[in-house]
Amino acid sequence: MYHDALQHLRKGDTLLYPSDTIWGLGCDSRNEKAVEKLYQLKQRPESKAFIILISKIEQLSEYVTEVPEIAWNLVEFAEKPLTVIYPQGKNLAPNLLGEDGSIAIRLVKDEFCKGLVYKFERAIVSTSANLSGEPSPQKFEDISPKIIENVDFILKNPKGENKNIQPSQIVKLGLGGDFKFIRK
Repeated sequence: MYHDALQHLRKGDTLLYPSDTIWGLGCDSRNEKAVEKLYQLKQRPESKAFIILISKIEQLSEYVTEVPEIAWNLVEFAEKPLTVIYPQGKNLAPNLLGEDGSIAIRLVKDEFCKGLVYKFERAIVSTSANLSGEPSPQKFEDISPKIIENVDFILKNPKGENKNIQPSQIVKLGLGGDFKFIRK
């Protein structure tokens, strides 16, 4: 089911897929050219960083220089999708990091999306499947034809669309363990 999507990700292509929240656009998190294609596809300025999805909590140490202690419990026990912004990202395309070097990461719990990330064996970029400034699509039919025409590959869940059509909560962590909710 994921074979073609994985081939496209490995080639540096962009992907339209049902994330664990809403329809998302993604690519290989380590491929700078693929991330650039995603910025162009969304018509989004590079000053607005994307997030990455991981399939297991142990991957945090692969992409974050120092994981604040509070993060382990926040991420593991979150009942709703939770995106955490960490102070210093690493092992990622440079144009994926925030201007301050931060990186936003979400541990995926939805089985379909988690399967994609797990089989890719590294983080996948995730951003809402809309043109910059437009509303996030609630279902596939709401996605702009411009996105559908210009994305390299579309992956649909054979079991149907995700019923959770809410964006994730977002919390920003500091190295000292301080945190601030950006979106609840």
